[in-house]
Amino acid sequence: MNFKNMKVPKVPVRGIGTLLTVGVIGGLGVYGLNNGLYNVEGGSRAIVFNRITGVKDKVYPEGTHLIIPWFERPIIYDVRARPHFVDSIAGSRDLQMVKIGLRVLVRPVPDQLPTIYRTLGVDYVDRIMKSIIHETLKAVVAQYNASQLITQRETVSREIRKILTERAAKFNIAMDDVSITSLTFGKEFMIAIEAKQVAAQEAERAKYVVEKAEQDKKSAIIRAEGEAKSAQLIGEATAKNPAFVTLRKIEAGREIAQIISNSDNKVYLNSDSLLLNLQELNLS
Repeated sequence: MNFKNMKVPKVPVRGIGTLLTVGVIGGLGVYGLNNGLYNVEGGSRAIVFNRITGVKDKVYPEGTHLIIPWFERPIIYDVRARPHFVDSIAGSRDLQMVKIGLRVLVRPVPDQLPTIYRTLGVDYVDRIMKSIIHETLKAVVAQYNASQLITQRETVSREIRKILTERAAKFNIAMDDVSITSLTFGKEFMIAIEAKQVAAQEAERAKYVVEKAEQDKKSAIIRAEGEAKSAQLIGEATAKNPAFVTLRKIEAGREIAQIISNSDNKVYLNSDSLLLNLQELNLS
């Protein structure tokens, strides 16, 4: 093909300006649609940063909102309570090292999000919560002995929650729950606790042995007193009536005869030995 003879159509200058204007307006429209709307999901709140005036004081709820593209940008916070786990090593009042694990549920106060962003930023948990949790744990644990940390765990947890709630409120952070997840003591303390438990068990065993000996002693005394009283009564009965001995012989002979009659074995003994010679007794 010969391009030398081809003619290029002339476009009016006014038409080029119109096309550029339409293109710019269309581009701005597309840019505005893509960047002029933002969504706030459920459980979240938003604040807006303006390049001219700074952070606005208004807090935007859930839903779709308008902003001025480029001049403004949204900053979205999750205002739901989120768990955070912190491990800290502290010293008790009796100088025992304790590793304590704590779980806290924290959330920002929605109405104070502009202040939180100005002072702490988005990562407020890393900036402030970890430091005050460590400091609070060390201060509270130092007030109790190691044994009290075990027996008064609920009281310790309540004290930690009270202090953390007050300190977090100064930074516009709400503390919904605080709980102790673990308490780990040093090896020496665990050995001492085990030795104490063994000693307590030995003491209880010794106490039982002593009480049993006392009971055996009382039983022996009571039994001896009973036998002495029985012998005394038998002696008095014999002295008053000699026939009492004959009566006892008759009772013994009856019991022996009953035992022999119920036995499968054959017994051949002298009747005097078996107290069966009752016909020779003097019954007068």
